[in-house]
Amino acid sequence: MTKSNTISEFGSVVLNVKETSEKVDCSGAAVVIIQDNKVRVEEYWGHQSKELNARPIQADTQFHVASVRKSYIGFAVAYAVHTGCIYSIDDLISKYLPHLDAPLLGETTLRHCLTHTHGLKRMDGTVVREFQPGTNWAYRNVGIELLCQLVRKTTGKTIAEILHEQVFLPFGFKETGWYGNSYEKLVDVIREPSDPHWYRSENTDGSEMNMYVSARELANWGSLHLNKAKFKGEQVISEDIINMVTSIQTPQSVEAIKPQNGFLWYVKEGPSSQSEMGDLVPKGSYQILGYTGVTLLIIPKHHLVAVRAFNSFGSPQGFDYLADVRSFGDTIMRCL
Repeated sequence: MTKSNTISEFGSVVLNVKETSEKVDCSGAAVVIIQDNKVRVEEYWGHQSKELNARPIQADTQFHVASVRKSYIGFAVAYAVHTGCIYSIDDLISKYLPHLDAPLLGETTLRHCLTHTHGLKRMDGTVVREFQPGTNWAYRNVGIELLCQLVRKTTGKTIAEILHEQVFLPFGFKETGWYGNSYEKLVDVIREPSDPHWYRSENTDGSEMNMYVSARELANWGSLHLNKAKFKGEQVISEDIINMVTSIQTPQSVEAIKPQNGFLWYVKEGPSSQSEMGDLVPKGSYQILGYTGVTLLIIPKHHLVAVRAFNSFGSPQGFDYLADVRSFGDTIMRCL
């Protein structure tokens, strides 16, 4: 991919990310912008941890992407649908996972899990129903757990195996993966020791929150979607998979004011007070955001991919993360 030195054009975006990095408790950050398949901005600063003589943040530094991992899970589900392992996303979850509590799952479908409209949540270690599927929107990880089980059951492969075979190997991704142990290129995740959202896992099958990706490779993951999986003039992955994951799949029974999702991606349809994309970001754009603040935004209208990455987990009390991530997209739009 060609690199173009136009940092000044997007200087306000770099400043926006630097300002956010100062507000959250991180030791380093990165921003990458690709437009028209040219790298327009690639900036790194700080260090991978707060330790003395810590490794500087650089091009091959891999950030903990938290919920950005769900875009990879969404891809695996789409792959299972495309290959016929799953008949339809409107199939009941209980059709594929009959060993689970069928009365509790009820009418819950794959579509509900992919769009955060399943209505299930975990309370004191037990899964309970919060609302009837397709009637509301709530960000709960129970749906993600079900999707990961379902992919394994229907394809015979893990999330990680599907991504390695279908994406990482053909596209040459070497700075993306799930890690059970730390190594020199992984950032130290700075967090409150008591944060209930944090946990470690040695499971590297793609179902856990231990995914690390370099900022530049995360941008390339975005470009893969923007270019409909064409690479060096060849259609490496079916365009149908990309269209599936980036099109709105949220049931029409859910209020339009609620976030609209594709296969776990947030997709911009119109103005919404609950959207994580700024008002200036055009319809048809899609984004994925992690608890670490790592963000991948794709704006097809301007053939643009943008990534920001930090190594903090969560945010300080009083920090408006939605306003902050919206400002990232809006700042980009003001540069165009």
